[in-house]
Amino acid sequence: MTGVSEILVLVLLIACILILPRLFKGEKPAKKNFSSKKLKKLPVKIRFGIVLTLVYPIAMAFYLKPWNQNLAVYIFYGIIPVFLAWAVVWIIAGRKK
Repeated sequence: MTGVSEILVLVLLIACILILPRLFKGEKPAKKNFSSKKLKKLPVKIRFGIVLTLVYPIAMAFYLKPWNQNLAVYIFYGIIPVFLAWAVVWIIAGRKK
């Protein structure tokens, strides 16, 4: 019976630490909502990159037909270049900041 009471004490402590301060806090936390305004702020280069991220693997899939025993070739020519391109964009964006 000791194990059950210890678990209940832990649940009570977690509830007191996490829930009670939120109940007694007078103001509401700011909601993070996803709006179309954030989409409008995307630069044209990023939008173009997102479209290419979707179109390039699909086009390579139609060209290489990975469902016909060419899966390794498709991954090498269709998927890895997309990851490398976004990795370069991520590194360059990090260096600018």
